[in-house]
Amino acid sequence: MKDNEIIELYFARDEKAIKETDKSYGKYCYAVANNILGNPSDAEECVNDTYLRAWNAIPPERPRELRLFLAKITRNLALNRYFAAKSEKRGGGELAVALSEVEDFISDGASLDEGISAKELAAHLRRFLLTQSSRDRAIFVCRYFYFESVPDIAAAKGISENNVYLILSRTREKLKKYLQKEGYTI
Repeated sequence: MKDNEIIELYFARDEKAIKETDKSYGKYCYAVANNILGNPSDAEECVNDTYLRAWNAIPPERPRELRLFLAKITRNLALNRYFAAKSEKRGGGELAVALSEVEDFISDGASLDEGISAKELAAHLRRFLLTQSSRDRAIFVCRYFYFESVPDIAAAKGISENNVYLILSRTREKLKKYLQKEGYTI
């Protein structure tokens, strides 16, 4: 079933919308949640919570791209669950590693210095990523939005893990320079 047909089911308040969403995007949402949580049962719960959030958001929301709409909900739910459950003993996983890679750019979740908001940072990040090659942009998003492991990214892109690390390192350095040029202290 096409996305616009699924969205119309949500607008009609037809419960088939959930079934079709699961059929089309269940594995995808699970992968997003599991990359963050590293726990299959928690990831499954996040996917179910994603469907509930989508049901409550559509209508009035009419997503332009259902896949990304669901990914954002799933990612946010998984991050909330991760941070709520985080303790020194449980730490680890790709999320912790990925966040440590960009810790110079973030402080307690959203600001570079006291004057920048999460929305401003997101806008700068979008503009910056548009200046990057599609390959580098995709690798950056896979790592820092979906929290995919470097080996998984390398396999998906058909390049070596060392190449992925190099691309990520160079992209982070370019991002740092870009943000400094925009007037932010890092």
